[in-house]
Amino acid sequence: MTTPLAQQAPVPQVFPPTLREVLLRPRWLAMLALCLVVAGVFAWLGQWQLGRAIDTTPVDPGATEQVQPIDDIVKPGAYLNDPLVGQQASVSGSWIPGDFIVISSRFNDGAKGYWVTGQLRVAHTSTPTSLAVAVGWTADRAQADAAASALSDAAAADPTVVVDLTGRLISDEGPKLPDKSGDPLEQTRMSPAALLSRWHDTAELDVYRPFMTAAQPLGGLETIASPAPSQGSGVNWLNLFYAVEWAVFAGFAFYLWYRLGKDAWEREVEDIEDAAAELS
Repeated sequence: MTTPLAQQAPVPQVFPPTLREVLLRPRWLAMLALCLVVAGVFAWLGQWQLGRAIDTTPVDPGATEQVQPIDDIVKPGAYLNDPLVGQQASVSGSWIPGDFIVISSRFNDGAKGYWVTGQLRVAHTSTPTSLAVAVGWTADRAQADAAASALSDAAAADPTVVVDLTGRLISDEGPKLPDKSGDPLEQTRMSPAALLSRWHDTAELDVYRPFMTAAQPLGGLETIASPAPSQGSGVNWLNLFYAVEWAVFAGFAFYLWYRLGKDAWEREVEDIEDAAAELS
């Protein structure tokens, strides 16, 4: 009598998890918490950029043309805030002899020429403080040099003379390296930082970062063309773009979490299906 063949035991059926079940596992919940933190940082950065993009306190029309004392506008060593660039200011002080310097490549209503600048030692300050002032323009270099020399001689004759000036405050243009083939002392940018390196009597000196273009020219020069700044829209489109960009980054953090979780779920489902196929 023959023994019947043993019946093969049934293969237990394994059901793959759902995507929701995978995403609710501790590992992926921890990654979701990390994404929430990252997205929160991105959202804060976007809100900060949005606050900078929209000017909630715009300058009143014509406000820059109302002459104000310089210390009500900017302090020595401080940057000039954007709404105050071009503000008309008043200041009193004395010229420092020997510090009238010619700046080249300056345009006046489209004509190329030169500025003559001087170091004004501001009066009535607790510490020595100076302001760079562009006192006039000319198209002729010889006239610019002559005016600088004459103004320096006049200041040397009586350094205690106090002058009252009004003019427009403009942000530092930043220094620029001179042309290798040209005069190493020639300057083409109006930069108080660069002028400071050539000024005299600078020990313990505070300096205003912006410079002034004098409303009334000195030394027989022409008035510097310095029109009132145009009124902008109050919206900084570049900062607005950055705000939108940070919002996109915040959304991408959640998408990355979902995409990684879905990829892990798909791999797990494929492994289960392959294992079932081998046993069948």
